[in-house]
Amino acid sequence: MSALIQADELYKGFSDVQAVDGVSFEVEEGEVFGFLGPNGAGKTTTVRMITGVLEPDSGTAWVNGKNVREEPTEAKEEIGIAPEVSNAYIDMTGWQNMMLMGELYGVSKDRREKRGKELLELFSISDRKDSNVKGYSKGMQQRLVLAMALIHDPPILFLDEPTAGLDVQSQRLIKTRIREMNEEGKTIFLTTHNIPVANELCDRVAVINHGKIAAIDTPEKLKGAIEETRSVEVGFENGLEISELKELEKAEKIEKRGDKYRIYTSNPIGTVELLLGLAKEKNEKILSIRTLGPSLEDAFVELTGGDES
Repeated sequence: MSALIQADELYKGFSDVQAVDGVSFEVEEGEVFGFLGPNGAGKTTTVRMITGVLEPDSGTAWVNGKNVREEPTEAKEEIGIAPEVSNAYIDMTGWQNMMLMGELYGVSKDRREKRGKELLELFSISDRKDSNVKGYSKGMQQRLVLAMALIHDPPILFLDEPTAGLDVQSQRLIKTRIREMNEEGKTIFLTTHNIPVANELCDRVAVINHGKIAAIDTPEKLKGAIEETRSVEVGFENGLEISELKELEKAEKIEKRGDKYRIYTSNPIGTVELLLGLAKEKNEKILSIRTLGPSLEDAFVELTGGDES
């Protein structure tokens, strides 16, 4: 594989804030690459520099071999961008938005009509193509934005929070389409706050914090970096009070998660044994119990020092 996206020592400051502080990384051809970080960490600024929207103070970015600063037009032809906030014109129809985007990218009339029809069917909005976008649900608008980003068939796709605020059905469809596009060879750069989505879709993840890259690795290896974080999740028939669970000598921290409890411990097997004993003592029935390794969320919190995303 070869790098389709490269960031080399990117710096960007605003007034007295250094938003991006020497960011460097590479995204290989065919990867789904996740970009995570707390609010204000430098995610958006970094992406804007890579996509040519913002000029860096120093440093260079390349997309598919094109220098973003020296060849901005050629570089932009290599990428499709699907922003979190819809960039479709709401007083135009879905079809009109598709054709306008195709025209802006210089796609021939025959090609953009053929491609537009295929994409609207792919994202399950072809039945609404002649309706004004202002009547679309948020999920439909997000699917249209993705279709618009693909009209010129770019090798690289930048997705900003593609599933944020969507209903379950729209989230599932978009995640399925992301996998399919990746299987077809597209390289996907995914900026998200949704850690489960990153864990589910990404080959590698970069975590940025205070303008610097804190870590880059596969989700599993990032989890492995904090291997000591273990937990046991347990559900009771009638429920116990947290105060009763705190009697467990091996429990380091206890959290209530819906109708279950998450018990953090360095000795999960020993904790399971103690829970079985406690349930018997309290005449309580355990409905479910499982041990859990560290999650990508745990790794994220560890790497960002507990900053909230």
